[in-house]
Amino acid sequence: MKITVLTLFPEMYEGFLKTSIIHRILEKGLAEIRIVDIRDYSNDKHRHVDDTPYGGGAGMLMKVDVVHRALLDNISNDHVYTVLTAPGRRPLVQKDLERLSTLDELVIVCGHYEGIDRRFERYIDEKVSIGDYVLTGGELPSMVMIDGILRLLDEGISAESLKEESFNDGLLEYPQYTRPPEYNGDKVPEVLQNGNHKEIRRYNLKMSLKETLENRPELLEKRELNKEEKELLAEVVNEL
Repeated sequence: MKITVLTLFPEMYEGFLKTSIIHRILEKGLAEIRIVDIRDYSNDKHRHVDDTPYGGGAGMLMKVDVVHRALLDNISNDHVYTVLTAPGRRPLVQKDLERLSTLDELVIVCGHYEGIDRRFERYIDEKVSIGDYVLTGGELPSMVMIDGILRLLDEGISAESLKEESFNDGLLEYPQYTRPPEYNGDKVPEVLQNGNHKEIRRYNLKMSLKETLENRPELLEKRELNKEEKELLAEVVNEL
């Protein structure tokens, strides 16, 4: 997979691309990431990329001509999918990341200042937000997208790990523990130490339902529970 990021602050990606799973995926050649400085496509000697909005108002807007030149110079064909990071859209969810991870080539355009001249939107396929809040620019959202996409690629992370993650089956992930078995009087649940895989699976499913009910109950409303899940959820409700 090839991902190109158009940004005003390419230096923000230097550490990000050299750490943890992202670095390992890139080292394996499972993906290619290019960071492009939008300022390189400005036509004036001061590399201006923004201007005041027509009609007045606070802040500055990124210029449509500059950003469009940057986009045109960094798409290899008509089938490249283009995304603009911007607030005010439905927040990104796991299924969006799964969909984007199937693409051969993706261009992410990072908005900044008060945004980009509205006319630029005709040149993109999708606007993406990571939440109902405003950041200073689209760089952090682009990193969130890249991280979420790359870890879904084949050989990026083990299939078993991905299978058990939050949201993959519509529920939040169950709590997990490691050694020591007791710390400051707080013990690891006995069921997780008895070696009975059937009991462990059932316990983890129950805890997953509990986590979801307490933290994201709307997810349960969207999900059709099977018989076992209904029984376990009833137990959870009775215990609360």
